[in-house]
Amino acid sequence: MDRSTLFPRTSPPPAARDILALLKPITWFPPMWAFAVGVVSSGAAIDGRWLLVACGVLLAGPLVCGTSQAVNDWFDRHVDSINEPDRPIPSGRVAGRWGLFIALAGTLLSLLLALALGPLVLGAATIGLALAWAYSAPPFRLKSSGWWGPAVVGLTYEGLSWFTGATVMLGAMPSWQVLAILLLYSLGAHGIMTLNDFKAVEGDRATGLRSLPVTLGVRNASLLACSTMAATQAIVIALLIGWGMVLSAGIVAALLVGQLILMPRLVRDPARNAPWYGATGVTLYVLGMLAAALGLGGYF
Repeated sequence: MDRSTLFPRTSPPPAARDILALLKPITWFPPMWAFAVGVVSSGAAIDGRWLLVACGVLLAGPLVCGTSQAVNDWFDRHVDSINEPDRPIPSGRVAGRWGLFIALAGTLLSLLLALALGPLVLGAATIGLALAWAYSAPPFRLKSSGWWGPAVVGLTYEGLSWFTGATVMLGAMPSWQVLAILLLYSLGAHGIMTLNDFKAVEGDRATGLRSLPVTLGVRNASLLACSTMAATQAIVIALLIGWGMVLSAGIVAALLVGQLILMPRLVRDPARNAPWYGATGVTLYVLGMLAAALGLGGYF
């Protein structure tokens, strides 16, 4: 098919349902959850701040995360026209340059809302959006690296969203304890993001994407992913105990034990079992985030 036919210079605006499909609402939950965890970790009462919380959820999910999805699909449009032609852009449902326009509009709207929420939130949103563009767009295209790609996604989905939730509630920089825990969970999320790469090893190899399953091998990559998730949570447990948050530490430890029980099945067949582990082990991981936040917020 001629490229000018697939991506004409002028085209009618896409339907709302196709824009929503481009923004992938299913991907919004992780940063929205991390934002909520940040709110809890602040220890501040929500009474009278529901509008701030709602705006923060909108920023973390539909705006910043949704924009990152549009950016990714725009810069992957040529590959998707071969591998996933039913996606909104290659299918022509979001035709012409509308994918790029939506990504740019989402970036601007995100920055405007972040500005209204304060300078610290604006700084976090700016970093998150810059990483979203660098993740997908040349010349950086960080997604092509199995080390940088998952690190960027883990930091933005977990760390910056958590930071934003805490900052919105406090109106100031969170405590160093909160910063330490959110950074550890962001690092552990590197392993979670690697799980997404097991389903596309052959495609990544063929297109030159150097995911960890491609560069290290499937088994070694699964072992590294499990070790990263487990080690960071072990450090979280040790810090919580050291800070006197024993109940919070105990809950995180119990959830980690559950993950350790599940991990051998993942390692036996990562390509087949990564979705299963995402529904089980990753759920325990993110519940541990909440347990840690409850300790940090003084609820335990």
